[in-house]
Amino acid sequence: MKRTKTDLKNKWVVITGASSGFGRAATVAFGSAGAQLMLGARRLDRLQETARLATEAGAASVCPLYLDVSSTPSVEEFGNALIERTQEVQVLVNNAGGALGVDPVLEGKDEDWETMFQTNVLGLLRVSRKVIPLMLKTEGALVINVGSIAGRVAYEGGSAYCGAKAAELQISKALRLELCGTPVRVTSLDPGMAETDFSLVRYKGNENKAKEVYRGLEALSAEDIAETMLWLAERPAHICVDELVIKPTAQAAPHKVFRK
Repeated sequence: MKRTKTDLKNKWVVITGASSGFGRAATVAFGSAGAQLMLGARRLDRLQETARLATEAGAASVCPLYLDVSSTPSVEEFGNALIERTQEVQVLVNNAGGALGVDPVLEGKDEDWETMFQTNVLGLLRVSRKVIPLMLKTEGALVINVGSIAGRVAYEGGSAYCGAKAAELQISKALRLELCGTPVRVTSLDPGMAETDFSLVRYKGNENKAKEVYRGLEALSAEDIAETMLWLAERPAHICVDELVIKPTAQAAPHKVFRK
């Protein structure tokens, strides 16, 4: 029997970290599906540009708001603004996060560690706690938690980031268990090397080091990840892709990369 894919037209999609990278590309992708978008990020100027792109792509409506996932009051304010607009959310993309620095543990900096765990872990928990209650009666609802292959395989200089993304994966698994029996699906989407501003942020603005990460290979793009998110969200309601690992063909593992 043919199953009908989940229709996102006029459905509410919430995206955190929407001002750049995966978040911006996801905004355009879900906008092209005719969704109503609630966007959160700290950089409001870039977020406004993202909102413009989503509108041009065909979004039914776009609401860009300031959101700092490391702050409970900010998440509460963002969530309350969402509740004023809708009582039913179709998709939540927990995208806000990122890496800071490549220091070994013995040289690590508290501010880097704290930022990574606040955004990648506690931020994900805060936003999920606020938004998922609006999804509990929505057929085909989907939570997409953006993880990383770093959460599956550790590497030198990545201790805190690998730990944070490992936490994301376990949170996703726990949510899947806790929400079993509701219509809400949970996916951990774990990319490998993707060329966004991720490495530029990680190397704290050092463009040469950031470019070296992707030297000699065709990395994933933000659009590749966004298309994958859209595909996940459009699967028929009875299908849940619990975990999806996606890497460029040239990358077999974090330490196994073919460069031309």
